[in-house]
Amino acid sequence: MTANLKGVLNRLWQSVILVFVVTLITFFLINIAPGGPASIMRMDAGAEQRAALIQRLGLDLPLPARYARWLRGDLGNSLATGEPVLQRIGERMPYTLRLTSLTLVLSVLIGIVTGTAAALKRGTWIDSGVSILTVIGLSIPIFWLAIMLILLFSVNLRWLPSSGTGDGGPLLNSLRYLIMPVFVLSAATLPTIVRFTRSSMLEVLSQNFIRTARAGGLKRSVVIYRCALRNALIPVVSVIGVLIPRLLSGAVITEAVFGRPGMGRLILEGARGRDYPLVMGVTIVTTLIVIASNFIVDITYSRIDPRIHGG
Repeated sequence: MTANLKGVLNRLWQSVILVFVVTLITFFLINIAPGGPASIMRMDAGAEQRAALIQRLGLDLPLPARYARWLRGDLGNSLATGEPVLQRIGERMPYTLRLTSLTLVLSVLIGIVTGTAAALKRGTWIDSGVSILTVIGLSIPIFWLAIMLILLFSVNLRWLPSSGTGDGGPLLNSLRYLIMPVFVLSAATLPTIVRFTRSSMLEVLSQNFIRTARAGGLKRSVVIYRCALRNALIPVVSVIGVLIPRLLSGAVITEAVFGRPGMGRLILEGARGRDYPLVMGVTIVTTLIVIASNFIVDITYSRIDPRIHGG
């Protein structure tokens, strides 16, 4: 068995254990929290109605038995609508994936270009301006930024829609509904990528092999983009895996403010309505997305730096 294959299998095994731990903790916290699943029962419900609901939810079983029963199921049905949890998640997931994937792609592209420019222009007004903007971006709460953008571009200027998705219309019209949410969500990821790219580029540019490449007569563009940037991207790729959970958590706030029917709003609806099958379903699906994304990042990491074999 090669080192790469062994590393991939080891990472997959760690992912399975992580999914199990996350679902276990979430299930027990939801079931033992004040108000728990039993709170959905109406005070005026009759004895037969209470008994039927207790049996349907398995509330008469001990927690370990209920957890084992949930693992063997298909995430169950939503207590609020009666629809399968997987169906509700499938209806909402495309909106969140569209928002987060577009935000991640733009953040990575703009962040790498901006961070590289700041490193190459170290000590100039460009470097200072980028540093100030990243500090501002990291400091501003995204819910406040979202509200200010709505007041400016939707209420005062009337340039952009304040809520909705624009489904059923032209593609350009749908993109108009994404401009402000993507901008707000980028504020949570772009500054980190810029700062990591800048610091990594500065470190690589001071290495001996860069001086050797320059002394050998290579063009400046070749030294920067083929030698320096390739090595500088290694820590940047690793931080992308850390930013994915931040994107998903930021989507909860962003979708709530802009009225987008994504996974963020879905889990808020489930939490407010004590819809614990829905909360559990969203949690497990989100966990799988994060783990799969980090797995892809690990593979990309090893491709960029052949010295790394995935642990």
